[in-house]
Amino acid sequence: METEQQVAEMAGDAAHGAAAAVPMPQLDLSTFPNQIFWLCVALVVIYWMLSRIALPRISAVLADRQSTIAGDIAAAEDYKLKAKDAEAAYEKALADARAQAQKIIAETKAEIQKDLDAATAKADTEIAKRATESEARINEIRAGALEAVEAVARDAAAEIVVALGGQADTGALATAVGARVKG
Repeated sequence: METEQQVAEMAGDAAHGAAAAVPMPQLDLSTFPNQIFWLCVALVVIYWMLSRIALPRISAVLADRQSTIAGDIAAAEDYKLKAKDAEAAYEKALADARAQAQKIIAETKAEIQKDLDAATAKADTEIAKRATESEARINEIRAGALEAVEAVARDAAAEIVVALGGQADTGALATAVGARVKG
């Protein structure tokens, strides 16, 4: 019996020694067929999951991204065209506004020139009227001055005749002074 017990201990020691000799159970050659089977099963399951679940989702996400990018590019082109149209409309509106401003300026200049011409004509009329009045007053003053000169000349001539000892004839003095004053 002892031998059986010794054999059992030796077998236990051998198993323990064999286990101690192989550091990892995956490297035990006796379990390789089982490991290869489960490796193949795991790879088939992973392949099936990727091909049926993950890859279609990834493809859908990529397709969505591609369509979104294409849509954004198309929208950007539309906005670019709209911006060009808006810029053209702005330029046209600006040109129209400038033309309208030039028209208003021309109309205002014409109105100002018209008012200026009317004021100038009124001023010319007023100046002509005042010049006529001034000439009339000058003529009156001149006539008054001539009469005053004649009167002073007659008085002076009468005084001179009296001073010289003669007697002044008023009619003769008036005729002589009138002839001399008139030229």
